[in-house]
Amino acid sequence: VMEHEASVSKISEEQLFYLMSRGMSEAEAASMIVTGFIEPLVKELPMEYAVEMNRLIELQMEGSIG
Repeated sequence: VMEHEASVSKISEEQLFYLMSRGMSEAEAASMIVTGFIEPLVKELPMEYAVEMNRLIELQMEGSIG
């Protein structure tokens, strides 16, 4: 039996504001929020897949902020 659960949400302005008020750029703050959101999934992957997934997310986020 295979189960799948998906969640889609926007990064909240409050989260961005909080991290940016601590000295992060908007891109850094967004990256930290997304990375924290996917961390439980990435931890379950073999290392080589986790590294690749993180790199793909990084590439996808480049240019998406600002």
